[in-house]
Amino acid sequence: MKKHHYTTTIQWTGNKGSGTSGYRDYERSHLISVENKIDIEGSSDPAFRGDQTKHNPEEMFLSSISSCHMLWYLHFCSEAGIVVIDYIDKATGIMEEASNGSGHFTEVTLHPTVMVSEKYMVEKAKELHHKANEFCFIANSVNFAVKHIPTMLVK
Repeated sequence: MKKHHYTTTIQWTGNKGSGTSGYRDYERSHLISVENKIDIEGSSDPAFRGDQTKHNPEEMFLSSISSCHMLWYLHFCSEAGIVVIDYIDKATGIMEEASNGSGHFTEVTLHPTVMVSEKYMVEKAKELHHKANEFCFIANSVNFAVKHIPTMLVK
């Protein structure tokens, strides 16, 4: 089995001078860095005292599932002779928070809108979402089913 290794650096940038001396005394801001790539400014969800202008882990988790699915989908369409002209996904996810503050995602639904170049491609293009879901590394790493509700358009 081939293994792939990944490295990221997360640096907390939210020390307002007194560190974590109190729950309200620090920001949840941080930088997400990968060598030779643009940094991403992160924070926690505003519900957890985060900065709403920065990406939070829950959004990035959802984005990871969505982008992984899209990349596999485009790959399989290309192999099948399906010409995709446009692709946009408005993914949704539900995270349940427990009374003790822990939580977990229970559901992710992808809502890709895919435009293909010819009408005869629509049915096969729609079917390929299932194959993409089977191959997506991120979807295969979660403990719940990733649903998809595609909308198909023709140029």
